[in-house]
Amino acid sequence: MDTAFRIAGLPAPNPAQVRRIVGLSLPQAVMQLAPKASELQNQTAVAEYKQAFRAARMDGSLHEPLFPGVAELVHRLHAGGWALGVATGKSDRGLRATLATNGLLDCFTTLQTADRHPSKPHPAMLLAAMAQVQALPEYTVMIGDTAYDMAAASAAGTHAIGVGWGYHEAHELIQAGASAVVNSVTELEDMLDAITTR
Repeated sequence: MDTAFRIAGLPAPNPAQVRRIVGLSLPQAVMQLAPKASELQNQTAVAEYKQAFRAARMDGSLHEPLFPGVAELVHRLHAGGWALGVATGKSDRGLRATLATNGLLDCFTTLQTADRHPSKPHPAMLLAAMAQVQALPEYTVMIGDTAYDMAAASAAGTHAIGVGWGYHEAHELIQAGASAVVNSVTELEDMLDAITTR
């Protein structure tokens, strides 16, 4: 983001603010970080971010590790018959690369990205994911670490579970619609079990 903003002629964004826009689609994220930028500066920053991100992936300097225990949980849920999906501000290419790198691509039935939908908190990604796997809202759980995720779930009428290891505080997740915020993968798995046995 620093590189993109510099090339666009914008002051470097605050790193803490950059972390808080994770989950938004890139154009919306740039607009939030630089609300007074011109349309040309916004477009330049978006294009340069994509180029810098792609270059980092190509030269091996990009690292997108998963939080501890998440890969194992995804594999257990997949093996247990859950229809898993992703709703993300990433691009199709970026999401597929991240999932493939972490050995998870085959675990997901539906991948919804910013390439085809409005940015969260709009519920379009979640609605499309449910339609693709023919899931009803009452049997769908959105798991996320930002208020944008929780608000999207609320708008789509699904369950919403916040995770406390991301970039937004627990009270923000609850305020945006989370029914609970968990602080470990074990807690998350227990809560998913509880939802499915109601």
